[in-house]
Amino acid sequence: MNFNRIGKLFVPLATIFILLSMGGNVSPVCASPTVATVQKASGTAAIVRQGQTMSATVGLEIRENDTLRTGPNGSIGVIFRDDTLLSLGPESALVIDKFVFAPGEGKFSIVLRMIRGTAAYLSGLISKLAPDSAHFETPTASIGIRGTRFVVRVEGK
Repeated sequence: MNFNRIGKLFVPLATIFILLSMGGNVSPVCASPTVATVQKASGTAAIVRQGQTMSATVGLEIRENDTLRTGPNGSIGVIFRDDTLLSLGPESALVIDKFVFAPGEGKFSIVLRMIRGTAAYLSGLISKLAPDSAHFETPTASIGIRGTRFVVRVEGK
């Protein structure tokens, strides 16, 4: 029996066994954490992540740098980890440029970039705990969010 060969196989197999025994939830190291979750979706609504388009369905996890898109009959509603609420109407596109919610470390930031369409926003804990850390950007303006709610419409391509 060749123990050297068995030893070389043991570590990778043990690693796989340990990961699978932890529930099988193995994700790439480079994957960003979940920042929001789809709560409602109707009509044509999608999430674009790293060039891949996924149909927006209730429960779908949203990550930093994802783009939310809706078609002519679409709408989507999401809730962020800090309880921020965001709804997009038909023919809309919005990018989640940055989201950091780490109360234990005192780190907070939300930056949303509206490309086109309509959005309704109700601020969550980030806007309340660190008002200067919440921003909503449009092609022609940037809004600092301080514990507020608003609706915005961006005309565009």
